[in-house]
Amino acid sequence: QSCTSADQQKLRGASWKEGNGSEMWSRAFRRAAPAFVCRGASSAPLVQAQPGAFWVTGAATTAAIATVATYGLTERRAVSAQCEAAVDWAAVRTEIVSILDSDYTDSSYDGATPGPLFIRLAWHSAGTYCTSTKTGGSNGATMRFKPEIGWGANAGLMLAQDMLEPVKKKFPNVSYADLWIFAACVAIEEMGGNKVPFKAGRTDKTKSMFSNPCPSWTGGTHKDGRLPGADMGNPQKTAAHLRYIFNRMGFDDKEIVALSGAHGLGACHTDRSGFWGPWTRAPTTISNEYYRELLENVWTIKTTHKGAPWNGPMQFEDPTGDLMMLPSDIVLIQDKEFRNHVEHYAKNQDVFLKDFSSVVSKLFHLGCV
Repeated sequence: QSCTSADQQKLRGASWKEGNGSEMWSRAFRRAAPAFVCRGASSAPLVQAQPGAFWVTGAATTAAIATVATYGLTERRAVSAQCEAAVDWAAVRTEIVSILDSDYTDSSYDGATPGPLFIRLAWHSAGTYCTSTKTGGSNGATMRFKPEIGWGANAGLMLAQDMLEPVKKKFPNVSYADLWIFAACVAIEEMGGNKVPFKAGRTDKTKSMFSNPCPSWTGGTHKDGRLPGADMGNPQKTAAHLRYIFNRMGFDDKEIVALSGAHGLGACHTDRSGFWGPWTRAPTTISNEYYRELLENVWTIKTTHKGAPWNGPMQFEDPTGDLMMLPSDIVLIQDKEFRNHVEHYAKNQDVFLKDFSSVVSKLFHLGCV
């Protein structure tokens, strides 16, 4: 839970007396079947058993399970609800906005803000979810640990974590998992996007000498983690890769294209991804500019950079050399089904803003519903 230990003890005592009229709750039973509550896009709590605090067997196990089934859910619901109520989210938002408004420089474009970086942090934290195994997702904030923080797609995101650390210290009851997602929601709204629905209640996983909380992945991209890559060698393979990754999370073609609109923000950096440059000329504003650039600009393979040969991975550039697109961006206009959605969003900014807010919220709450 996100409350302090002292707060939890007080809340547990209060909820136990009120809900059951007894103080006979066994500490052993509580420890035998610990649980967490993660509130997602719906108000219904999700209760899952955490990996063992200790093992009990036989009659003790049966008794513990029966007791938890009778009393534990009521107690946990009360504790979680009161913990969430204890967080002043308006104050947390104020701190995040202060960071967004502070001096910040980016080597790829002028007038930068850390907003795009916060969105990328939340996106990559949540984007590990797998619908079939029900693993990964934003709950747990596992990007704090290796190997996840070392995945190529997460290069540079330790900076975002460090920038939010003062907020975590000021509001210790807020989990890292909630903080990362909330910071992205605030950033989207501050950069002109629609309000992103947000539900708190995520918890932070811990790493021990016996286990690693990072989500494992045995699919075709296991060496690079669970996140999408920029280029699979040709348009057909890249399109198939995007569907492979996003379908695993439960997204269809329209949602894939809507989520790709986040590339209208920020820029790539040679010291992180190896790519360089912003996608649009408005990298700090949520808009449909990304789709318009894809369709209306002319994109050719980049061969030079600031007068010297380009030695980075293959990317595309516009005639000015100021803007860029990844192969995974260009495939959105090469693939017929993807292109239909690109064209729709290029003509309808209000529709894009609405869909983007909705699908980003869905992404941020995967595994927490």
